Amino acid sequence: MIVARDYVFMCSEPGQEIIGKDIRDLGLNRVVVAACSPIMHESTFRSTCQKAGLNPYLIEIANIREQCSWVTENKQMATEKAKALLNAAVKRVYYHQPLETRKIPFNPNTLIVGGGIAGIRAALEIADSGHKVYLVERSPSIGGHMMQLDKTFPTLDCSACILTPRMTEAGSHPHIELMSYSEVEEVSGYIGNFKIRIRKKARYVNGDRCNGCGLCQEKCPSKVDSDFEAGMGKRKAIYTPFPQAVPNIPVIDADHCTYFLKGSCRLCEEVCEANAIDFGQEDEIIEVEAGSIILATGYGVFDPAPIRQYGYKRLDNVITSLEFERLVNSAGPTGGNIVLKDGSAPRSVAVIHCVGSRDRNYHDYCSRVCCMYALKYAHLIKEKTGAEVYQYYIDMRCFGKGCEEFYERIAGEGVSFIRGKVSEVTDRSLNDEEKGRLVVVAEDTLLGSVIRVPVDMVILCVAMEPQQDAEAVARLFKISRSADGFFLERHPKLDPVATNSEGIFIAGCCQSPKDIPDTVAQSSAAAARILSLISKGAVEIEADIASIDDKLCSGCGVCGSLCPYSATSLDEEKKVYKVNEALCKGCGTCVAACPVSAITGRHFTTEQIMAEIEGLLI
Repeated sequence: MIVARDYVFMCSEPGQEIIGKDIRDLGLNRVVVAACSPIMHESTFRSTCQKAGLNPYLIEIANIREQCSWVTENKQMATEKAKALLNAAVKRVYYHQPLETRKIPFNPNTLIVGGGIAGIRAALEIADSGHKVYLVERSPSIGGHMMQLDKTFPTLDCSACILTPRMTEAGSHPHIELMSYSEVEEVSGYIGNFKIRIRKKARYVNGDRCNGCGLCQEKCPSKVDSDFEAGMGKRKAIYTPFPQAVPNIPVIDADHCTYFLKGSCRLCEEVCEANAIDFGQEDEIIEVEAGSIILATGYGVFDPAPIRQYGYKRLDNVITSLEFERLVNSAGPTGGNIVLKDGSAPRSVAVIHCVGSRDRNYHDYCSRVCCMYALKYAHLIKEKTGAEVYQYYIDMRCFGKGCEEFYERIAGEGVSFIRGKVSEVTDRSLNDEEKGRLVVVAEDTLLGSVIRVPVDMVILCVAMEPQQDAEAVARLFKISRSADGFFLERHPKLDPVATNSEGIFIAGCCQSPKDIPDTVAQSSAAAARILSLISKGAVEIEADIASIDDKLCSGCGVCGSLCPYSATSLDEEKKVYKVNEALCKGCGTCVAACPVSAITGRHFTTEQIMAEIEGLLI
């Protein structure tokens, strides 16, 4: 029996019912759907077939939209191509074989890598449901970049006031095992059954004994630039990054500690009444198992030094946005006072937008948050110093809830907005007004002229960018990155939290630049996806994967060396290779590479592919 149906919305419920009714009433044993990409609705049509009593793998989808009608304006050519695609699908589906999926147990434990707001939120969501979470953070404390901020736009809430309660909750939660000052070294296994090797670095302080009195830090004679203070302040060689650190246990920086460098001092050990200092402590290797993983590794901050015309690191009082955050913060190195290098308050400040972003020389993308935190800076500068503020922008992008209203508020505070790209920040003066000051040279595109504005301080709104080790992390977890370097989601609209590696999810700014509300929303979404997997107790493995014929396999190992998912391994007893069905994604690399054709790609057999090609060429 052969039947053809024409329906505009075949993926809708009425359209699916048409297919199901024909399968049941006419006894159809194959189905071809000519519609959109299989990525969109293959699972929909497979489910329809299965409900009607037909094996879900006995269907073929001809993509006549994305790969046909959408890529040309020539309707006649598109129609001819659609006919060829449909003919190919009909030829191919004849060779389809019924396949069966199978289920494997799902470990309810979750690994979360990254202890910023994204990781903390996801950890709390999962842990509050009563499931175990391993929260791994490379820094001595959780908190991430959000702890470095002063206030958050557009509400101007204190950043630390919002985050600190969540940090404390995560640090004391009975279902969260916090591993700060630790890094993931090795990941193996597959969805539902990951095995993770974690290096817990030596703090040289016994956390069980330390009472957080801070005497060791007070007496330590060594001082170094503080990363937390963005180089604007100092810390000791034994330190906690900030007073609200979780866990509140100091770390000895072996690279700057006098004892590790010269073999002398040990003053911290002498003054510690709790006997918590342990110079003999060594790194510890911890192995854990988890069913799923969330990567919430955050973002890096663009270094504007290569943009020489802006004068960063060359001219005094040219600072980055993160440095200003610490300068204006009441817990920062100046106690929240906005001051110049000489200690005086600025009379005028220039805020330059899009430094390193929306720039083909560095990053093409928009970092999304820069316009809004630049407006926040204008308000804080006006509030604390009364200085004149000049905002140099390309476009004002006030995208979020309450952000346009915030822009209007700041505009009403007397801030000067100059639409144009800054060409140079210089200390070369042309008149007495400019003498001894920084001069911002820019083209005002609204006035149509080049202007020079003398200021006392310049703030560079630098881009968010991928972490420096993003490539290494992507390789470790076997996930992809997009062209801009951020981790790549499975689908930008329909699945923005999953990756192409089953069981591994992404959340926060490691996926793309975003503000705090969007970060929190994505973290909750990733947690919800994992909780849905945990609730099922098992995960279904696709059937269209590779299969190795023991009689033909010579054990050469070509498949093992090429498999991007490490899904093939040597059977030591039989001396042939076998496929781990839970790891295999059916990519076909091993099928194409096998020199003796011992590997078959289920649902992509030679007969199926050749029939499809034949159908295209007829």
